Amino acid sequence: MLNDPVEERWESRTEFSSCGEVSLDQGEEMQKEAVREITCLQRALKSGESAELKVIYPTEEGDPIREYYRLTLQGRLEVYTDSTDDRYSDRKWSFGECYTPEWLAEISCDR
Repeated sequence: MLNDPVEERWESRTEFSSCGEVSLDQGEEMQKEAVREITCLQRALKSGESAELKVIYPTEEGDPIREYYRLTLQGRLEVYTDSTDDRYSDRKWSFGECYTPEWLAEISCDR
């Protein structure tokens, strides 16, 4: 059984169409490495559809962080962040959201 309420919310979600998965190495930028996936989210936003994208990137120490971007039918971007493998964090999930993001690669939802 899951203990983290944000993780439970993620696990019990209705899945959206996938824009894929991106794994970034140290120093790589999403804008450069995930052009096709970002375009997929932008297309979904323009057409009023839902979509989701998984992004994995390392902390400075090399621990993996997993972020899940979900674009809802209402144009809201939800960001679920799984920091459970980050030894230097609270090892919890977090959640943020914003409406009609203009630039999906630099998501500035308050988390």
